[in-house]
Amino acid sequence: MNKTRIALSSDHAAIDLRQAVAKHIATLGFEPVDIGPTTPESTHYPLHGKAAAELVVSGDCDLGIILCGTGQGIMMAANKVDGIRCGVCSDTFSAAMIRQHNNANMLSIGARVVGEGVALEIVDAFLKAEFEGGRHATRVDMIEG
Repeated sequence: MNKTRIALSSDHAAIDLRQAVAKHIATLGFEPVDIGPTTPESTHYPLHGKAAAELVVSGDCDLGIILCGTGQGIMMAANKVDGIRCGVCSDTFSAAMIRQHNNANMLSIGARVVGEGVALEIVDAFLKAEFEGGRHATRVDMIEG
């Protein structure tokens, strides 16, 4: 059986948290596909959001988790890729809901917004939740246009 592959990327502000997320999801049985960056030099989050999103829409990865300082910018970049539904979350309720009601295929987290413990709980909530379908499927179809 193949492991669920999760694309991981961030900008320079979130390297440490991204690496902690990668280790955490590996212990849960997922396969992290960490595409960096690995050095702390300033970098541009739109490039990293787009790269992770492209791994998800290509089918190379099943889901994506992306991070930047606030989670907002990298999320906006990922959502520019057709087929991506990414939400930024700083709490577990929202992380579960974006999967259950919006069939989100990517999660964004702000490394300057939440600490590591909360971030890992957000990741857990996102990964454990499943799309409910039904009336929500109609709404997701409307988003997809």
